[in-house]
Amino acid sequence: MKRSGSTPKRKMNYMVKVYSWNYLFILPGVILLFLFAYIPMFGVQIAFKDYKIYTGIWQSPWVGFKHFSFFSDSYFWFTVRNTIILTLYRTVINFPAPIILALMINEVRNEKFKRVIQSTTYLPHFISWVVVAYMFNSMLALDTGVVNNLRQLLGGQQVNFMGEVKYFRSIIVFSGLWKSVGWSTIIYLAALSAIDPQQHEAAIIDGANRLARIWYINIPGIMPTIAIILILSMPSILSAGYEQILPFVNPTNMEVSCVLDIYLIRLGLTQAQYSVASAIGLVTALLSLFLILGSNYAVKKMGQGGLW
Repeated sequence: MKRSGSTPKRKMNYMVKVYSWNYLFILPGVILLFLFAYIPMFGVQIAFKDYKIYTGIWQSPWVGFKHFSFFSDSYFWFTVRNTIILTLYRTVINFPAPIILALMINEVRNEKFKRVIQSTTYLPHFISWVVVAYMFNSMLALDTGVVNNLRQLLGGQQVNFMGEVKYFRSIIVFSGLWKSVGWSTIIYLAALSAIDPQQHEAAIIDGANRLARIWYINIPGIMPTIAIILILSMPSILSAGYEQILPFVNPTNMEVSCVLDIYLIRLGLTQAQYSVASAIGLVTALLSLFLILGSNYAVKKMGQGGLW
């Protein structure tokens, strides 16, 4: 028993000795994760206290579930509705877009042209949302925007894209698509490069055309990657992304631009209702966890490998 018990210990010491430099390289990441992801979890108790800045977390009185009364607030459900409509719209458009783009780029045989396409599509990823909002505001401006000027040249009328509610969600979705589609494509291109070329060679011998090879070889080959990305994107249904939406918000689109993220910022930073904002954040975090677990279970039931 002593010998069998000492074997795992010797193995662990050996692994630490051999891979000590590897552990040293990941140590900063582990420390940052601990500092900015795990230690802030102690702040969850703010949701159960009457928190005030001048009293601090530990001195604030415990009030239980008092701040979870937001479920009866009609404005809260109004923001939830706006959030879900926007995020579902974005998922329907933005989720398949990088998959389609990756499949198209993968079929390009000219390597130089392929690199140009990849570079031009993922460079917008490095542009901040503030700059993106400024660009779209400039292009869609009523009198000076490029889009409205083109409409006038073609005999159409000017449209107040930034001032009409019905255009707001589409602007958010397609600005996000322009910014992120190229970067997301990298993941699927990496998955496509891992497919065995012999499968395509065998399919060509059997007479399969390009579309057939895409449908029966490429798409099934990247399906595990698609499944994982889908699972990881499920929590975004409850988060529209305040960093993207906030620069586009103006008094004319408040009817649809007030999503849950914006509501939390106003509660916490503007109105100093830190406890209520923390309670809402805690509930949405738990719902996001259930979405990940549920989608992972569903994906595994469909025969695809999940996250675990």
